[in-house]
Amino acid sequence: MVGCSVTGVRRTRALVATSTLSLALLLGACSSDSDTPAATSTTTAAAASTSAAPSAASTCPSAAPAAGGTPEWTLSGDTGSIAVIGSTDTTAPAVTVTPPFGVTETQVKTLSVGDGPVVADDATVSVCYAGVNGRDGSTFDSSYERGAPIEFPLDGVVAGFQKAIAGQTVGSTVAVATNAADGYPNGQPRAGIEAGDSLIFAIKILAVS
Repeated sequence: MVGCSVTGVRRTRALVATSTLSLALLLGACSSDSDTPAATSTTTAAAASTSAAPSAASTCPSAAPAAGGTPEWTLSGDTGSIAVIGSTDTTAPAVTVTPPFGVTETQVKTLSVGDGPVVADDATVSVCYAGVNGRDGSTFDSSYERGAPIEFPLDGVVAGFQKAIAGQTVGSTVAVATNAADGYPNGQPRAGIEAGDSLIFAIKILAVS
């Protein structure tokens, strides 16, 4: 069984990552034990303290976006709301959550359109992304914090993640708010995800094969 990669949450204790593989790859493969970390953060900037190396194709930028930036997507859910600033070549995305945020239908927003090829439903892609829990605004996984993109086949990820990327073009930045059914309907305790949680992903599509 592959472990789940989990990042820390601002103002909470850091969780230890048990694998370099992204949580989104696992399709709910990890157990549904009950212990979930408390989280109080409602604003998540997918940034680490170190800066990324120059090559955008092989790294994910970790610098936070400038303060006071205008969100490229705002969405009122069935409960709560979100505001998303997409990543750039030099900065990570930021996701601000007014919790608890939840949606009954998965919604995708293209933040910027790339000029690369269209991504097929069964393509293998390389992406930078951050995953945020709508219930409490905590980041449960981020390749921006790790500084490196992840590559995977789209038919091996949770449905909401696939819906966000398939049909987009390489170079695009995308955000998606997933309902529980398209994320982890039974929860993912090791990432602090409970049954019924809506998830938000901010994604940069780097390459496709």
